[in-house]
Amino acid sequence: MMGVTAAQPHPRGPARRTQRKVTDSIEQRSIDTIRALAMDVVEKANSGHPGLPMGASAVAYSLWTRHMRYNPRDPQWPNRDRFVLSAGHGSALLYIMLHLTGYDLPMSELQRFRQLGSKTPGHPEYRDTPGVEVTTGPLGQGFANAVGMAIAKRFRAARFNTAQHQPVDHRIYVLCSDGDMMEGVASEAASLAGHLQLGELIYLYDDNHISLDGPTEDTFTENVTARFDAYGWHTQRIDGTDLQQIDAAVEAAQRDPRPSLIACRTHIGWGSPNKQDTAKAHGSALGPEEVKLTKEAIGWPTEPPFYIPDDVLAHYRDAVRRGEQLQREWTETLQRWKQANPDRARLWDAEERGELPRGWQDALPKYEAGAQESTRVASGKAINALAPVVTNLVGGSADLKSSNETYIEGEGYFGPDTVQRNIAFGVREHAMCAALNGMSIYGGLHVYGGTFLTFSDYGRPSIRLASLMEIPVTYVFTHDSIGLGEDGPTHQPVEHLMALRAIPHLWVVRPGDANETSDAWRIALEHRDGPTLFALSRQKLPVYAETAGGGALKGGYVLRDCDGEPELILIGTGSELQLAVGAAEQLQKEGVRTRVVSMPCFELFDEQDEAYRDSVLPPGVRARVAVEAGITFGWQRYIGERGVAVGIDRFGASAPGPEAMEHFGFTVDHVVGAARAVMASLHAPAAS
Repeated sequence: MMGVTAAQPHPRGPARRTQRKVTDSIEQRSIDTIRALAMDVVEKANSGHPGLPMGASAVAYSLWTRHMRYNPRDPQWPNRDRFVLSAGHGSALLYIMLHLTGYDLPMSELQRFRQLGSKTPGHPEYRDTPGVEVTTGPLGQGFANAVGMAIAKRFRAARFNTAQHQPVDHRIYVLCSDGDMMEGVASEAASLAGHLQLGELIYLYDDNHISLDGPTEDTFTENVTARFDAYGWHTQRIDGTDLQQIDAAVEAAQRDPRPSLIACRTHIGWGSPNKQDTAKAHGSALGPEEVKLTKEAIGWPTEPPFYIPDDVLAHYRDAVRRGEQLQREWTETLQRWKQANPDRARLWDAEERGELPRGWQDALPKYEAGAQESTRVASGKAINALAPVVTNLVGGSADLKSSNETYIEGEGYFGPDTVQRNIAFGVREHAMCAALNGMSIYGGLHVYGGTFLTFSDYGRPSIRLASLMEIPVTYVFTHDSIGLGEDGPTHQPVEHLMALRAIPHLWVVRPGDANETSDAWRIALEHRDGPTLFALSRQKLPVYAETAGGGALKGGYVLRDCDGEPELILIGTGSELQLAVGAAEQLQKEGVRTRVVSMPCFELFDEQDEAYRDSVLPPGVRARVAVEAGITFGWQRYIGERGVAVGIDRFGASAPGPEAMEHFGFTVDHVVGAARAVMASLHAPAAS
């Protein structure tokens, strides 16, 4: 007979209201300054989330004044501790701490919270605000970004640290929320971090029991620390309003070799007589009367708003002196290390600047006409040709290395006790893409990750954020069409190419042969202002002599031309480029002056000047046919209203790849028929 387990009390215990302890200590007044400013910042904007900053104020105070190593005068100091606000809705807390500790974020910016053009947007945005490490807001993303930062830190430390000198020696701190804990991407990333034993990570979990809709017990009753215990983390539970407990927990986490989670029991909207510990303190201003009552309750002046006692500001601004001293000491260590390691010192400087080795492009493979190669295999050969030259090329795949061809031969996997350039992300596409963002932002690396193109849906939120931050991540996505065959419509991408092309700043490259694939890698490594995504074929494709000239580096180019002005233009991408070439050969025999344009990257082609674009697609040639094994929506930009797109506007089917392609009309004859139809329609007499 099965045993019955008695119901256990909620592992976090019942909520309690924290009463104000009247004290004149500098610590208490510094914490209350955060709470008062949080109310004022949100109140002036009449928008935002005051509850988290008020509740987590003691945690923030402890971290920023007692534990984190940073220099407000140099937010990009390489050896700083990173702070990631995964609970990005609590952005007011981060901005307040940046202002108080002396970053270039004046009070005027706090007073412009959530306003157009301010340095204090509604959620933290990378590059907008000094001291903000990464764009957060969609919950769970910052949690996973930090895992990527820790991987990058571990790689850089192994690359440069010596027994005598450690120029890479810091931690990553994360403030996360109940909402982060509910998101799947955080669970994926936590599992990976535990497996890799990333002891650089210290997460402080703002365990306030409240979400936007009400008490978390309505939806979330799991034992969070027990889950993280199972992941292999070091976990602790503390009172998040008690400085002694916070300090002791952080110090214990620093000593433990595992990633750490500190569950800090806090109270959202701390001090508010009517809204503390309720959802009313979560996502909107408290209101003038409640602000007044709260300030009175914590013994704070009700006027003026944005008040900071002089001694409190001086106490916080000691972070500048402290940070400058820490950086001076580190700089001395770095100089001694450079003198002892001149070759590695030159590499350090080049990687800090994001430079690539001289002549690295020459390592990329070139292919002879007539060869047959899938673009996924060509990509794998490019990776392995680049690896000995671009020695900070690091990446992996979501349990698909043999399918994505992403494995660097001769090296093992990055693991708990080994630092190698191959990362086994496991079946965690979302965490992989989010971790790649953290690795890229960390700096000094060229990062890539692979999966099937159809599973880009799992990682899309992180791909979007990479594009928003304009950071250089390379996505190696294979099995790019119904041509993959037997796995069927669940694995056959149809709408994905156009959906990904719709993301601003993302360059989507679908090479038509092996030479264009080498060019795709050149595009990706030279493109530093945003991510690049490859869509690569499973099936072998013919190599064309004309692709060896580097035309793909312009995004679109004339692959084959006719004598004289063309009367028809066929545009192809990826595996369908061969159909455009075959159709052109047949139409040329029929006397139709036909041009073939290869268009591997819309975004890069659009960046070329108008004269070049018009030379490839002359405006006067209206007879145009595009061929791509994806939805036809979006091709109108290149073929016009009278052109025809040969594509697939339905889901695929399970069948051998060639049969699936033929069944859905991806044949030379079908393209020829489409070309004849568009030319006939242009020459038909206008209807009366």
